[in-house]
Amino acid sequence: MPRVAVLGGAGAVGSAAVKALAASRVFSEMVIADANVERARALASELVKRGVSASASELDARDLESVKAAARDADVVVNCVGPFYEFGPGVLRAVIEAGVDYVDVCDDVDATAKMLEMNVAAREAGITALIGMGVSPGIANVMVKYCAERLLDEVEAVDIYHAHGGEPIEGPGVVKHRIHSMLMEVPVFLDGELRYVRLFDESGRALEEEVDFCGLGTYRAYVYPHPETITLPRYIKGVRRVTNKGLVLPPGYAELIKNVVKLGLTTDEPLEVQGHLISPLEFAVAFIIKKREEILKKAGLTRPVGCLKIVVSGRKGGKLLKYIFSLASVGAGTGMTMQDATGLAAALGAVLMAQGRIKGPGVLPPEACVNPDEFLALLKASLGVEKFGGEGSPVRIECVDEAGRVKAIEI
Repeated sequence: MPRVAVLGGAGAVGSAAVKALAASRVFSEMVIADANVERARALASELVKRGVSASASELDARDLESVKAAARDADVVVNCVGPFYEFGPGVLRAVIEAGVDYVDVCDDVDATAKMLEMNVAAREAGITALIGMGVSPGIANVMVKYCAERLLDEVEAVDIYHAHGGEPIEGPGVVKHRIHSMLMEVPVFLDGELRYVRLFDESGRALEEEVDFCGLGTYRAYVYPHPETITLPRYIKGVRRVTNKGLVLPPGYAELIKNVVKLGLTTDEPLEVQGHLISPLEFAVAFIIKKREEILKKAGLTRPVGCLKIVVSGRKGGKLLKYIFSLASVGAGTGMTMQDATGLAAALGAVLMAQGRIKGPGVLPPEACVNPDEFLALLKASLGVEKFGGEGSPVRIECVDEAGRVKAIEI
């Protein structure tokens, strides 16, 4: 049986991936590599008590030799170390040099672009790297590919929306990812062309929209620099629009982060404060994390909630159709957070990789190498449902025809 190493395996997403991998019973051995080695050891000990062969190792994701050491005896590496704009490309480079197949949950578009540039190196090494195998990107890409292959003759537009919040843990890496996403140019694919907008400029504000998130309510979503906008146009022929928009809940928490960014507290260049050198970015992250609990309590958000919504528009038999997929982590009986779902998706990607069912070699996004039927079958089994769209399913699927008639469907 194959062996797997989970980098960042003691974190919120990584630990969810570890537990899903253990439940799969596909891997004979598991290494949990993390900067917090004590937490990794505690998780490994918990798994050993359940009959899983698991061990822990200390990881420094900035040190390529440390990454290679964690990957050395593995058949598949699952990378959950964030933020990916900081760690993703370096970790992938080390894993390619180690000669091990790879899966990650990268949701930073700039890191994705750099990793895609390693495609030739991966191919020459005979390595398959499945990048962005989380929720968005990840499940979103697979559902779009399913639409393109099973439900529509032509895909014209893909609009991806996500909202989540209230998770018990939100670490510095997640907050830095949010700040980074608000600072950069955001790629959007409009009218068949890749364009760039900025969140706080008119170009970005013009794309904001009110979105009904299944089970959560209606919120104003803003542009997000997730990788689907640069990868889906490469693999979904004929698509003319791909957008990605979302927000973190409650809206007051999103506004806090926005205001910190607007104030310019986003540089690592230290300031001297009463004789101490302090990084404005590190201060801002600590301040945001401290205020988060107060904001959640004031908003009454006492449990994790989330929703991924994918709208795929196109034609079937010459007729205009729109498919709407909503994956909810609240009100559907799953008890899962978006962090859980992200870790689960990565684990299922690793299972398919170990079973030789991911196309390769090379550095590839989900829509380029994952068979939707195979992935969705594993996802259904993991969630304990026979069909998506039916009663008790965490996934709701609707088809809207040319006349605007809405019909619930099952897959």
